Amino acid sequence: MEGYEVTTMNEACKDSNIFVTTTDCVDIILGQHFEQMKDDAIVCNIGHFDVETDVKWLNENAVEKVNIKPQVDRYWLKNGHRIILLAEGQLVNLGCAMGHPSFVMSNSFTNQVMAQFELWTHPDKYPIGVQLLHKKLDEAVAEAHLGKLNVKLTKLTEKQTKYLGMPVDGPFKSDHYCY
Repeated sequence: MEGYEVTTMNEACKDSNIFVTTTDCVDIILGQHFEQMKDDAIVCNIGHFDVETDVKWLNENAVEKVNIKPQVDRYWLKNGHRIILLAEGQLVNLGCAMGHPSFVMSNSFTNQVMAQFELWTHPDKYPIGVQLLHKKLDEAVAEAHLGKLNVKLTKLTEKQTKYLGMPVDGPFKSDHYCY
């Protein structure tokens, strides 16, 4: 984090102009923070769900809410300050973007298709419910896209994989590692 100021939300809410939540946790930006933000502070979320920003508080406590354009709302607070909220506190990359680049979509769709093949060909390995698929699938998706990035990898030797304690063909990260 060298070069970046690390502070609490209680401090940052007073000094910053743009807030982007990325935590995947609840109650990151609350009413008390909105009340202390600068006029026309911009707030958005790129975390996993829409629970990081207390949009309910904004809707219940704003003097006025004006829709500037789709996915951009301006809340006028009782203290005279306004808050600009993007994508109604939901994922801003989905709500305000014009789509993802084709390379990103290729990775996503390839992952989905490979997961479907895995589930179809090995139904005995996956009981009905939410499943965590093997890291090998993620690595296969990545490997399929390396050429587009002009990336060339050296294949590990048997001696190297023994030293690292992993199979020659992967997965190349331990079970506790999450991609």
